[in-house]
Amino acid sequence: MEKKLLSELPPKEFDLQDATSLEEAIKRIYTITKRLRSECPWDREQTFDSIRHLTIEEVFELSDAIIKKDWEAIQEELGDVLLHVMFYSVMGEEQEKFNIVEVINKLSNKLIERHPHVYGTLTVDNASQVKQNWEKIKNKKAKRKSVLDGVPDSMPSLIKAYRLQEKAGQYGFDWNNSEDVREKVLEELKELEKASSQAEKEKELGDLLFALVNYARHLGINPDTALELANKKFKERFQKIEEEARKRNVPLEQMTLEEMDRIWNKAKESEK
Repeated sequence: MEKKLLSELPPKEFDLQDATSLEEAIKRIYTITKRLRSECPWDREQTFDSIRHLTIEEVFELSDAIIKKDWEAIQEELGDVLLHVMFYSVMGEEQEKFNIVEVINKLSNKLIERHPHVYGTLTVDNASQVKQNWEKIKNKKAKRKSVLDGVPDSMPSLIKAYRLQEKAGQYGFDWNNSEDVREKVLEELKELEKASSQAEKEKELGDLLFALVNYARHLGINPDTALELANKKFKERFQKIEEEARKRNVPLEQMTLEEMDRIWNKAKESEK
């Protein structure tokens, strides 16, 4: 099926003025992106494959901004993610595969189709039922052999474990309560302690981590967010140790563990 190209670009002066409406804003970023593809040597060289890793990086930067609740950064990073959506769409248009209008229409149609309680006659009582209906419609449309097929293989392992458990749980394969999951965590910890070979330890540690993710889910906590908060806390406290070492003009590697612990605990107290 031949794809029609969108209208020709307006004069460059259009790009330089802030938009005053949603329609103008979308048209403005589209024209800027398309013009860069035709007139900027770097942008012109890019392909779907060459910017894929950059897209992933932008999503992680957005994630960082959200965790920090840095609203100005969130706004900027959302713009960067939108740029990538536009860039892929312009490249799709060049190859006559799809364009930005078709991308947006496909998204709009999907949202309408997966919200029959809003756009149809279906009645739901809570958010859980909305999620269950979403998955059922999604799996039927994709003709998947397994409800777990929608979880990407390339997804980071921690998030993947959470999503696999969540999807299976929507079909009744789940623990009854958080206390049962807690007991499973303790059971897996004991099995790890009994493991002898390195291969066995690796396997049991994986089971323990998987159980911990399940426990977090039952507590209503996203384990990825929780771990990132712990990473942030560790980084800030360790940097206090580095800062103190610089003040004393002492190489970090020459500080004793006891000295580091004292600075660490002082940093910990200051957070309260």
